[in-house]
Amino acid sequence: MKRIILFLVLSCLAAAARKPNIVLLFSDDAGYADFGFNGSRHFKTPCLDELVTQGVKLNQFYVSAAVCGPSRAGLLTGMYQQKLGFEENNVPGYMSPNGTTGDDMGLQPGVPTVGNYLQERGYKTAVFGKWHQGNADRFHPLKRGFDEFVGFRGGARSFYAYKEGDDFRPEDRLEWGLGTFKEPEYYLTDVLADEAIKFMERNREHPFFVYVSFNAVHTPIQPDPKDAELFSALEGKRRKLAQLTWSMDRAIGRILDALDAMGLRENTLIVFANDNGGPTDASTSSNWPLSGCKATHLEGGIRVPGIVVWKGKLAAGVEYDKPLSTLDLLPTFINAAGGDACGIEGLDGVDMMPYLTGENQGRPHQTLYWKKENRGTIRDGDWKLLRFPDRPAELYNIEADPSERNNLAAEYPKKVAELYKKLFAWECTLERPKFMLKRLYEEKAMERLDQFRKQYP
Repeated sequence: MKRIILFLVLSCLAAAARKPNIVLLFSDDAGYADFGFNGSRHFKTPCLDELVTQGVKLNQFYVSAAVCGPSRAGLLTGMYQQKLGFEENNVPGYMSPNGTTGDDMGLQPGVPTVGNYLQERGYKTAVFGKWHQGNADRFHPLKRGFDEFVGFRGGARSFYAYKEGDDFRPEDRLEWGLGTFKEPEYYLTDVLADEAIKFMERNREHPFFVYVSFNAVHTPIQPDPKDAELFSALEGKRRKLAQLTWSMDRAIGRILDALDAMGLRENTLIVFANDNGGPTDASTSSNWPLSGCKATHLEGGIRVPGIVVWKGKLAAGVEYDKPLSTLDLLPTFINAAGGDACGIEGLDGVDMMPYLTGENQGRPHQTLYWKKENRGTIRDGDWKLLRFPDRPAELYNIEADPSERNNLAAEYPKKVAELYKKLFAWECTLERPKFMLKRLYEEKAMERLDQFRKQYP
C-alpha cells in the first residue's frame, strides 16, 4: 500500500512538473459577431461556446494589424511588426517601389518566433494551415522555429484539391514539410485538424506547441458538402459562411476531444483567436456592434474574438474587459513554458496570466498602436485617435462608444493634438517598410529633374 501511495504521489508531482502543452486555434477573417459566444443568433459554434465556459472570454482583444500577414507577424514575434518593416501583406505578383515582388516580402529572417523560443524550452512545435509570412524558402516555418508543417505558404487557397488545369499560385499548394507538395484528399479544414491530432498523439510524452492556423473562414467561401442543408434561414454567401464556420467549429471540437482522450486537457493552455476583422464585401461577415471591417483601423477591423482556457490556472466562465493584444501571446506562452519573457529585449506584449487571474488589477496596456503606410491609430486608455491621409483625424471614447459613432475630435482638440504627437513619436521608432527601402520613385524624379536642367539650363 505504501508503494502504491508513493507511486501516486510521484506521478502527481511529475505531472505537476511537466510543462504545459500549448494549443493555439486561429481562424481567418472571421466576423467579430459570427460566433455563438459573441452573440450571434444565426451562426452556430457549439464547440467554441462550450470552450468559453471553461475559461476566460476576452472582450477587448486586439490584433496588431487589420490584415492577415502583418497581424500574424506580430503574433509570432510578440513585437509590433512595423519594427521589422512588415506592414503589408506579401501580395503575389505585387511589384513594390524597390522592385521586389510578393515572394520576397515576408517576416525578416533571423527574428525569433514563438516557435524558436518554445523549442529552446524543449517543446515540439508545429504549424498546420495558413502561414502567410513569405513565399520564399528562407521564410518557411521549418526555418522559423517549427518542427513540422502541413499547410500553404500563401494567404488563401481552395478547401478542395487543385486539379490539373486549375488556376492557382505556387504558394497555394498544400505542402507537407519543406518542398513536398500533395493536395488534400478530403476537405481541408478536416485535414488540418487530423494532422494536428496526429502531431499531438506522436508527442504526447513531450510538451508541445501546435498552431492550428485554419484558412476558414477566408474566401473562397466553400463549405463542406455534408453541411449543405444547414442554416436554411440564411441565404446566399451568408448561409455558406455559416456552414463554413460550423465545419471549423466541428474540427476544433475534434481537436479538443483528442486532448481529452489522451488525458492532456488538464495540462494544456488553449487559446482561440482570429487574425483580423471580418470583410463585409466578399464574405458578408458581421462585426456588429463594431464599426468597420478588415483592412480598417475601426474596431471592426482590429478587435477580434478571444478565448483563453487553462484548467487549474484560470477561472471558468469569466470575462475580461481590459484591452489585450495578440502581441501578448508570445510572452504568455514563454512564461507558461517556464521561461522569462521579461528578459527578451524588444517585446511589445505582456504576459496575460497575472491579469486574467486577477493577481494584477492594473491595465495590461495603457497604449496600443496601429499603422499601415500613412494611416495611423492610437488607443491610449479609453481614448482612440484615427489619423487619415485625406481627411481630419477622428477621436472616440471607446469605453463609452465601442461602435465609434460619436466623433469627439471637435470637442477635444487638445486630446487630438496630444494623441497625434504620441502616435508620431512611436512612428519615429519604426523601420521604414521593407518594400519602400529603396526610394526609386524619388531617384527617378531626381533623374528627370537633372535631365530637365540640362535641357533647359
